[in-house]
This record gives sequence, structure tokens and C-alpha cells, in this order.
Amino acid sequence: MRKTECRYFPSSDGTELFYRYWPPQTGKPGGAIVLFHRGHEHSGRLQHLADELDLPNFAIFAWDARGHGLSFNEQDRSEPTLGTFTKDVDCFIRHISSEYGIAMEQIAVAGQSVGAVLLAAWAHDYAPKIRCMSLAAPAFEVKLYVPLARPALSAASKMFGEFQVNSYVRPSALTHDPERIASYRIDPLIRRPISVKVLLALYSTADRVIADAQAIRVPTQMLVAGDDWVVRRRPQLDFFARLGSPVKEIHEFHGFLHDLLGEKDRHLPISQLRAFLLRMFEAPPAQESLIEADRSGYTKREYDALRQPLPWTSRRGLMYRAFRRGLRRISRLSGGLRLGFATGFDSGSTLDYVYRNQPSGVTPLGRSIDWFYLNSAGWRGIRVRGHNVGRLLREGAARLRNAGRPVRVLDVAAGYGRYVLSALQDAEVEQILLRDYSQENVRRGRALIREKGLEDVARFEQGDAFDEKQLAETKPRPTLAVVSGLYELFPENAGPRQSLAGLAAAIEPGGYLVYTGQPWHPQLEMIARTLPSHRGMQPWVMRRRTQGELDQLVEAAGFEKVDQLADDAGIFTVSIAQRR
Repeated sequence: MRKTECRYFPSSDGTELFYRYWPPQTGKPGGAIVLFHRGHEHSGRLQHLADELDLPNFAIFAWDARGHGLSFNEQDRSEPTLGTFTKDVDCFIRHISSEYGIAMEQIAVAGQSVGAVLLAAWAHDYAPKIRCMSLAAPAFEVKLYVPLARPALSAASKMFGEFQVNSYVRPSALTHDPERIASYRIDPLIRRPISVKVLLALYSTADRVIADAQAIRVPTQMLVAGDDWVVRRRPQLDFFARLGSPVKEIHEFHGFLHDLLGEKDRHLPISQLRAFLLRMFEAPPAQESLIEADRSGYTKREYDALRQPLPWTSRRGLMYRAFRRGLRRISRLSGGLRLGFATGFDSGSTLDYVYRNQPSGVTPLGRSIDWFYLNSAGWRGIRVRGHNVGRLLREGAARLRNAGRPVRVLDVAAGYGRYVLSALQDAEVEQILLRDYSQENVRRGRALIREKGLEDVARFEQGDAFDEKQLAETKPRPTLAVVSGLYELFPENAGPRQSLAGLAAAIEPGGYLVYTGQPWHPQLEMIARTLPSHRGMQPWVMRRRTQGELDQLVEAAGFEKVDQLADDAGIFTVSIAQRR
């Protein structure tokens, strides 16, 4: 049995999570394998994998997910979301890389069931530069045998708030191995309850990741249980068919139950996993360029399709025209809708209104309509994005102060600047320079500076965020820059590349850049067919950039990403990168 060490790592909210570490048996590791257990289980039940993989040259790690095994805290009353678990994955991998000196490209991950879904979501939302991943029986759709169980749980969650349900799964439905069945029954660290909120989010996250699996470029292996009573097989096959990785393989094991890597004949899938890992580590890391994804690729095809008008008599065409007319009519009552149709739904005025989040309108009905408008998925995500921008700005400022560096902030497209001024109002900063192309935004931003009493450190001027020369000549040189909500509005990469080149020239080496992305949006077509943009009031058609594409643009300019945050729906991301 391979020797294990027990350790803890801090996640993004400071929670200490338990993990096991199996050091390499031959000195310096040739790489790292990180294992992720099923729902309800813990890392102790993966000891057999550390042994049976027979990879003595590799360091092996496995966590106890938040609320599982030795990461369970009876006094913890927090309500983690599935996004929390996904961020935990990111923190765990970054901890392994920094603590053990193992480059991201030398790390492979393998997950089972819920652990596999977390890995798929992480690969989609964070675009990690790992060597490869293996997904065993991913729980993209858990079988709920009670009719209408999913809508019933959703309704109950809305009515009663957070609660837990116990797993119906018996150990005999997981494996044919009698020893694994017996140990499952008596294991005191097995936790059968699961949060209904997390269970429902598992479905929605899986739906999103399957629909946009083309964004995932990590070399991927899929292991499918042919006789799975716990999760459905069809979504696994759909995910694999849409998977964008140029290196992918799938293996199905007939007669195997859900605990694929803990089955009686598990040597069959384990041998496939081992062979895949060795092949991936023998080959050089995959380095696929996405810099030209604005010219060819699936998000470009999606964008081109959204720009094409729908046939006048088509069902979707009729539906969206009716919806657009209806929105215009009720906009007379709703303050937010009226502002959007007047200035564009992507204008600085609209975004400031969304950040303030104070429903307004004519009559109580109008204010009620405005409340629903402000709480749409996109606008909720925008407010989370604003919070995350502020969080990473404060993190960047703290990093600079800890290094004895001055904090000089530049926002190249600030709108009114509310999110930056609010985030840094009480921070120790030497200067805040806000810029925007709109003279109206400059006027409103200067008024906001006076309102907050920040005239001594903050100033607002007109500027072009895509003017490389103007950005490069910014004096004094900023040490912390932010570009929020800008690149998402422009489908081509030429403008963002010029902007990033100017920022790279402006920011002092060792300084930081906070940047935002929109790799996913559930209402993309509705927005394109019904809402106007601020640019000439044309239809607001967006081309999504995958996180991998955005990170490559930033990296090509001379930055290295050091952290990232995302909302639970995976719509908006905020990253911080250091100037090399």
C-alpha cells in the first residue's frame, strides 16, 4: 500500500479543506495525478486507486470535497453553491502547483460521478492549462425515479429555502465488489445527505457544460459504465460528441455499475486510465492557439447566425417580434427597460442602473416589472461580476502593498466608475485614473467622484480604450489596471489586442491587470433578436469568447493569469494577471 500524508489547503473563502498526498516513490515527481471522489464519499476510498494505477513516478493527490469526509464541519452553517465547489477545484490545483512546485502543464486530473462534473465545469469556466483529464461516469443527469421529482424539488426549494435530501442509492447499485459494498455500509465518513440547491445546480451546470462542450480544449478521456443505475448514459455521449478537445477518447464497459473505478473488474477501466495518463505525459503539452477564433471557430459561426435575420414567417421570427413589441410597450412602465431602449442595453447608463439595483417605474406594476428585469440571469451575473471585479482589485492592491509597491489604478472603460470607486473607496491607493470614451460618462463619473469625496486621489478623463499609443503613454505608469465589460462588446480580436498591447506597455513590470470575460450566456439569442445596443441602436449581437481564447489574448500581450472568479451560472468571469 502506497504511503499517504494528510494535509489541508485554504480555499478562496478561507475554508480549510482536507486532502491526501501520496508522494512519488522514485524521488522527484514526473508529474501529478489529482483524484476527485464521487458524491457522498471521500479521499480515503481512493487509496486503492493510488495503489492500482501503479504510477510510482507521479505524485498523487485526492481531496475531501467541502462538506465531505474530513472536510465536513458540523459548525459550518454556510450554504455552498456548485460554483463554490468549482472554485474549490481551482484553488486545490493552484495549491498543488505552488506548494509542490509542479507546473500546471504537469498536472492531470481524474474524477468520478459528481467529481467528474466539477472537473468538466472547471475545464469550461477556468480553461486550466493542465495536461489532461479523465471523467468516469460523470453525473450529468442523476436518475430520479420519482415522477416529476426535479420540478417538485425546485418548487420546494423556492418555497422553503435550503434543505437536504438523503441519497437513495444503495451500495449494491454502485459496484459488484462485495468488499467495496461492505466498506461503504460501515464507513463513518460517508455522508448521505445532499443539498437540494447543489443537486438542482448539478443539473443546470451539466446542461450548460454539455451545450457548450466545444469550449473545452483539455485532452479528455471518458469512461462510461454500461449498466449505470445512478446516472443517465445519453448526456455523457452528448458531451463527448460536442467536446472541443482535439485529443479525446471514450471507453464503455458493459455490465459495469456506477462506481466504475471501484467495480469488481476495475482493472479494465483502470488500465485504460493508466495508459491514457502515460500517453499524455509522454507527449508534449497540447498548445492549440485560439488567437484567431474571431475569424473561424464555433463562436464565430454562432455570432454569424445571430446576425442573420430570421425568416419573416418562421415560428421563432414571429415569437421574437412579438416579444420585442411587448417589451417596448411595458418599457413605458419600467424605468430600467425605458432606459435600455433609450440608451442601449449595453450602455454605461444601463450598467450603472443595474449596479444600483433599485427598481423604479410608473405604478406598482411598473416597479414590479422592473424588479423582474433587474433580476434576470444576465443582470444578476453583472452584479456578481462587479463584486468580483472589486474583490480582485482589492486583492491586486494588497499584493502590491505587500511587495512595497505603490497602488496606481487605471480603468480604461469605466462607465460611471461606480464599481471601481466603491471597491477602492477605503483602500490605500496613490491614484485612481478613470477613463471612458463617452463624454456623458465622464461628466457623470466626475460627479460621482465628488459625491464620494475622492477628489484627492481620483480623476476622470476622456480616453479611447483601444488607442494603444494613448494607453502606453499613461503617466504616471499604473501598477493596477482594469478593463471590465469592454472586450465582450466587440466580436473581433484586433481591438482587444491593441488595447492589451497598450496596457502591457503602460503597466509596470510586476503590476496587475484585472479583466472580465463572458464565456457563456443563456439568453444570447433573445438579446440579439430583441434588445438594441448603444452603437447606433443596432441589435445587440455578441460573440462569446471562451475563457481559453481570452486568456491567450492576455498572455500574448505579456501577462500571466494568477487567479480567477466566476458566477455560479458561468456567465461572467473576472481574472487577475501579472505583468511579466
